[in-house]
Amino acid sequence: MSAFRGESPTATATTPAPVPTGATRVLTLSTVAFTLMFAAWLMFGVLGLPIRDEFGLTDVQLSWLSAVAILNGALWRLPAGILADRYGGRIVFTVLLVSTALFSYLVAQAQSYAMLLVLAFLVGFAGNAFTAGIAWNSAWYPRHHQGFALGVFGAGNVGASVTKFIGPVLITATAGGVYFGVQGGWRLIPVIYAVLLLVVAVLLWVLTPRQDRKPGQGRTLREQLVPLRELRVWRFSLYYVAVFGAYVALAAWLPKYYVDNFGISLGTAALLTATFIFPASLLRPLGGWFSDRLGARRVMYWTFAVMLVTTFILMMPNGHIVVQVSESFDPSGVNEVLPYSIGLVPFAVLVFLLGCAMGIGKAAVYKHIPEYFPGDVGAVGGLVGMLGALGGFFLPPLFAYTTSWTGLASATFFVLFVLTLICTVWMHWTVVHMLHQQSPELADHFEQPETPARELEATPR
Repeated sequence: MSAFRGESPTATATTPAPVPTGATRVLTLSTVAFTLMFAAWLMFGVLGLPIRDEFGLTDVQLSWLSAVAILNGALWRLPAGILADRYGGRIVFTVLLVSTALFSYLVAQAQSYAMLLVLAFLVGFAGNAFTAGIAWNSAWYPRHHQGFALGVFGAGNVGASVTKFIGPVLITATAGGVYFGVQGGWRLIPVIYAVLLLVVAVLLWVLTPRQDRKPGQGRTLREQLVPLRELRVWRFSLYYVAVFGAYVALAAWLPKYYVDNFGISLGTAALLTATFIFPASLLRPLGGWFSDRLGARRVMYWTFAVMLVTTFILMMPNGHIVVQVSESFDPSGVNEVLPYSIGLVPFAVLVFLLGCAMGIGKAAVYKHIPEYFPGDVGAVGGLVGMLGALGGFFLPPLFAYTTSWTGLASATFFVLFVLTLICTVWMHWTVVHMLHQQSPELADHFEQPETPARELEATPR
């Protein structure tokens, strides 16, 4: 049972290590910085409409602004984690904050689509802060607190909603004006982010411990990459595609889904999408807390169970079965049976539950990493984060293709159901295989063996 609860290759009975001085400052400032960089990373989802109007872009051209930012926020997650392990998260975070501030400011000065595309790609570097922060906080927190700490840091995903809330209001309120030499409207948003990023960079550099923790210092790159050969690393990556890649994809896809299938306004669709984004982000600390106490694998079982149930219901298409009947029963010769449709409210509730499961599951996936690879969190967490984020890049086109092939909008959730089912089967097969290896004498026992009568008689009463 200890292997099941702890998801650890070894068990220890030592007294839990105390949280070192400075760890709270590292967690607090890295979380604030990550939230802000996450907001800047995904800001083109809101700035896109006024940019399209000003530059006369097509929808395809507009979609590439967000796509290249997401892509660049995934490609460098592995190097970012390795660098944080080797040189410390303090310097890596500061470089990311300052560079993102510079690129964000330049977005406001862009005068052509080509320049916007280049700058959107460069702003995307902000997305790589995730794995740097995971490695940094893992180095500062002892094992029994890592799940909660990494969950708190990962809640910075809520930055995806920041621009959605403040962007439209500021764009409308400042359009046509000039503020500190900057044109109002959409161009003011990246300038505000640039200023905030620089302020946070200064605070992080000044307030976090100067003597940083560097678990990868002195190790060669080859040594840091050795754990990536293990199959379980790639299994964790697939889990993260299901709980994080799908989260990023749905955060971008749901507004369109709501508008097209329920006939509501874009504003209402954005608010309903927020009911998915917030639990999928803010419940991450709770997922870490559960993982610390119940074991990451047990939490993953519950996560995948909820995801399977919700996506199975959501993937069911509206419609009915047509049955041929005698004309004496119905003059048309057919009868419609088992009608099914899902309304806006139950749909939104199911999507909310799906977001809750993803938020808790994201923390559970990353709880596995310091358990199995305590000295290689940067490299392993970097690969897992990179592949998970790439899932957020590739899933929306897959949603579009399956919808086009089937003619069913609910095919979006069929894709997620299949992905979750593959993860669940692989995880359960691994658990069963591991238990059979550890206790081969129980491999063929499906019930607890009965105690022989002679043993019962010899038992003291």
